[in-house]
Amino acid sequence: MIKNRLLEQFRSFYSRNYPDDMETQIEYFSIFGGLGWELDTTKEIDSLVEELILNNFVSLRKKIEELTLADKGCLRLLRALAVGDRKIFSAFNRAGLNNANGGSALNFLEQKGLIQIEFSREEPARSLNPKGKLKREVARYRISHKVLFTHPFIRFWFYFIAPHAREIEANKYDTFFKDFHKRRHSYTSLVFEELSEVLLNYNLRDSQILSSGSYWDANVEIDILTITKDEKIYVAECKWSNHKVNKSEWHKLLDKCQKLGIEPTQAVIFSKRGFSKELLSHQGKKLALYSSQDFEALVKSAKKEEIIDNFF
Repeated sequence: MIKNRLLEQFRSFYSRNYPDDMETQIEYFSIFGGLGWELDTTKEIDSLVEELILNNFVSLRKKIEELTLADKGCLRLLRALAVGDRKIFSAFNRAGLNNANGGSALNFLEQKGLIQIEFSREEPARSLNPKGKLKREVARYRISHKVLFTHPFIRFWFYFIAPHAREIEANKYDTFFKDFHKRRHSYTSLVFEELSEVLLNYNLRDSQILSSGSYWDANVEIDILTITKDEKIYVAECKWSNHKVNKSEWHKLLDKCQKLGIEPTQAVIFSKRGFSKELLSHQGKKLALYSSQDFEALVKSAKKEEIIDNFF
């Protein structure tokens, strides 16, 4: 399970580096997770990125090429998956691959342990009339699975480093840092979402979870949808931003549930910087709120665990 692997990496990162707080842990892990390096997390993240990644660009690129056999199709696909919506068919299009060579590259990357498929839970569209036909746009719609990277650093490389490879190799970092500062929060959001699912399921560990992950279809996307054996439904939204989350985000999540035709047992919101007083006043059986500090629950036993091997 990719989420078990992510939890192991998260705990391993903590055991190596002991950041001062969970916000730092999540932020630095989203970049360096999977590398297995010891970091000085009191340093600014820009300094660490420059010192450990940009200044070692050539050797790191060589290792990336060894992992992918420097296959151009695989490299293009990884870049497309890193920056896109993670859907397989749209990634093929972005990478200029067809279903045949794209599928071959996808299988290779999965076998190498660099990515894992996140299968869609959307049901195929059917006409209410057994003999009826679907509208053309509905009939042509294809359910697409998504892809998750197994190590945060691999996604970071193809999200930020690969697009600026020429400048970085020439020791020109300005364009990279401009892009990094512009899209940094957007990048970290996915790792935060993955870790939020890990924390939610950790807190539900006494229940038997039948299904968990993000949910998407042609009309609705929900960050996390978890269903337990006793038919309880948990839906979650994850916000990695410097603003407190307010009541409107809760209403948006409930609106999504209504469109999907489900009534959640509990709505859950994960936030980097906490919540408005109004939203906090509604916390209870129907609404659970988690901020960065709550992720400490995932690393409580990290000291007792062996530090896991990483791919570099």
